[in-house]
Amino acid sequence: MLYREASGTMLRSRSLSFVLLFGLVVTPTLAAELAVEQTEDGVTVTVDGKLFTRYLMKSGAKPILWPVMGPTGKEMTRAYPMRKAGPDERDDHVHHRSFWFTHGDVNGVDFWAETPGHGNIVHREFVEVTGGDKATIVTKNDWVGPDGKKICEDVRRLTFGADRDSRWVDFDVTVTASEGEVKFGDTKEGSFGVRVAGPMKVTSKKGGTIINSNGQRDAGAWGKAAKWVDYSGPVAGETVGVAILNHPSSFRYPTYWHVRTYGLFTANPFGLHHFKGSNDVDGSHTLKKGESFTLRHRVLFHRGDAQEGRVSEAFADYASQDKAG
Repeated sequence: MLYREASGTMLRSRSLSFVLLFGLVVTPTLAAELAVEQTEDGVTVTVDGKLFTRYLMKSGAKPILWPVMGPTGKEMTRAYPMRKAGPDERDDHVHHRSFWFTHGDVNGVDFWAETPGHGNIVHREFVEVTGGDKATIVTKNDWVGPDGKKICEDVRRLTFGADRDSRWVDFDVTVTASEGEVKFGDTKEGSFGVRVAGPMKVTSKKGGTIINSNGQRDAGAWGKAAKWVDYSGPVAGETVGVAILNHPSSFRYPTYWHVRTYGLFTANPFGLHHFKGSNDVDGSHTLKKGESFTLRHRVLFHRGDAQEGRVSEAFADYASQDKAG
């Protein structure tokens, strides 16, 4: 079934005027039309009729987004293990599935890795699936241990947007201790993020670069707290980037980052003893029954590197948005 808001099929201008600057006419940015279609295994999201991404209810042990097509029409996350590893891709870490949210220690259960005894995040239902000048997918999910018992639950809201130069996904997730006390343990193996396309990774030595809001680069960005991190590099001859922005209303803002030169790129507010290199620090967090925490991030897929993609400006705009509701 195709879901579409009554917004028409024509592209709409975000501005009705042209701006004259130093004798040059600057055309207004055009908003894209996003459509969503439910399928047997999830939801497909398109931009002006072209694939943006697919929400898969189950891949391995969790829901994911894959593939994710950037503003130039190229895949910007790793395809393995959903498909055979391609050029510059490593067939390691089978649990690094494109775009996901999990954690490696929830009441002692590993929801991160797909090794014996791991937990599963089970899609329960779609709450909302809509399209228009933006698209929205809202789901409810159960975190289930290897014994089949539910440990906690989450509600995740994914909001998709696009313009000529970029595409983005706002990922807001609220985890609730629905069954009883829940402890998210202190481990670097978490929590929200992506595995970038193979050629983009720093270790490919093709120009891949990591930079955060503090100016720390590559391996120096690992384990640091920052407002945002950008990972850019070449894909099919074009430089593109993925930035993850942490909203100020997000739990434990600014988050710490488990971002690796081999392509792993995650925000993790829990793994402090790893990131700080000290067993005297405990980043775990315990929820009593009925309590919740909320993580809020925007994943920005842009042209060029962090400077060309105007990541700092994009963060300022995102951070100014009221997320209280």
